[in-house]
Amino acid sequence: MNVLLPDTLPQALELLSQNGDAVPMAGGTDLMVHWHVRPEAHQHTFVDLSRLEALKPLSWTADMLVLGGLTTYWDVIRDERTREEFPLLVDAARQVGAIQIQARGTWAGNIVNASPAADGVPVLMAYDAIVVLESRRGREQVPLDRFYSGYKQMRRRPDELIVAIHVPRRRYSYQVFEKVGSRRAQAIAKVGLAVTRSDAGWRVVAASVAPTIRRCPTVERLLETGAAVASPSDLLPAIAQDVAPIDDIRSTAHYRTRVMARLLYHDLRDFWGK
Repeated sequence: MNVLLPDTLPQALELLSQNGDAVPMAGGTDLMVHWHVRPEAHQHTFVDLSRLEALKPLSWTADMLVLGGLTTYWDVIRDERTREEFPLLVDAARQVGAIQIQARGTWAGNIVNASPAADGVPVLMAYDAIVVLESRRGREQVPLDRFYSGYKQMRRRPDELIVAIHVPRRRYSYQVFEKVGSRRAQAIAKVGLAVTRSDAGWRVVAASVAPTIRRCPTVERLLETGAAVASPSDLLPAIAQDVAPIDDIRSTAHYRTRVMARLLYHDLRDFWGK
């Protein structure tokens, strides 16, 4: 195992440009979980980002919340302003593992880990978060709902780091985050759901029901039209157009689809038909 320890962001970007197969490492929480069953990872070169102090804080502007590339879940949980303006970020952060994981795990790491069962990504996507990537060639911004192209595939080159996540500040009339797992804590989601409503419209984002975290535009349009929905079953045709669940060790595709419909129906029943 080869570990590189840059002291600054320019140094980190230089190391990534020189080592095309190097793996950036922040909290390391996912890496450690799989370390004993993935011996091939022991031969990788890792770029340890822990000394990049400039990427750790979260900050506020007039228009957005800015999460740094190394901002942790615990940083968000402790921030009173975030609890007031973006409560779903706090709700999701409290669902990620135990306190030790929350203290080390980063929002950027949750994004690039690209798990379809991630807890942090759905709420970020429901808030229209934008991923800020940087390499020696410069910076680019990618809306999070366009970041994934397939299972574990994303719009990030090997020489790029997520240096920030921009979350636009808006007035929300509705916000909810749901996670269905085998138990209330320290569980991988069988179905995840984040829903928001602002002046930008409805956002419905689902987890564990497709190869990636996915917005549900058909369900969003159904909400925008105010169509009457009399039961969870009425949502199934729209859900079928937006997601593609599978059978796996945690759940069946049938279970995931039905649970998603029930969550949507019961969470939003005050809005159906309005």
